[in-house]
Amino acid sequence: MKSKKDLLSVRSLCVSATITALYAVLTVALAPISYGAIQCRVSEALTILPVLLPEAIPGLAVGCLIANLFGSATVWDVVFGTLATLIAALGTRFFRSVTVTKLEIPWLSALCPVIANGVIVGLVLHFTLNLPLAITMLEVAVGEVAALVIGVVLLIPLRRLDLKKII
Repeated sequence: MKSKKDLLSVRSLCVSATITALYAVLTVALAPISYGAIQCRVSEALTILPVLLPEAIPGLAVGCLIANLFGSATVWDVVFGTLATLIAALGTRFFRSVTVTKLEIPWLSALCPVIANGVIVGLVLHFTLNLPLAITMLEVAVGEVAALVIGVVLLIPLRRLDLKKII
């Protein structure tokens, strides 16, 4: 019989793999809006999940890596875009308990993907495609905000569920 620790690690791996697949499939399936200077990756709505599930952190990073391998313009975007998502997921988890409103929405957590991707992906696009820095950072950040509005709206009912029991 498997030990409880083994079952937990299998569960964690399955949760991470599911998030990886969701992120990659959403990004690639919506490729016209997922890549480029003006982008809105709907999959970035998932970057709010580390608030509830630490297993989401590796899932998001690997999902981003896979998605970037399919559609990014340069190797720099693959590397640093993935790093931006990893940093965003770690920040989202770190600031999960900082909430501002009766709905207990972790706004600071939601800002982590906006800032990380806006700055890092904006810099990558600036240096690789010679796009204007400030405008490119702003465009990426605005796309992140749009995706994270979806994520935060989905987070409100998910917080009421005990995901550890469901998953």
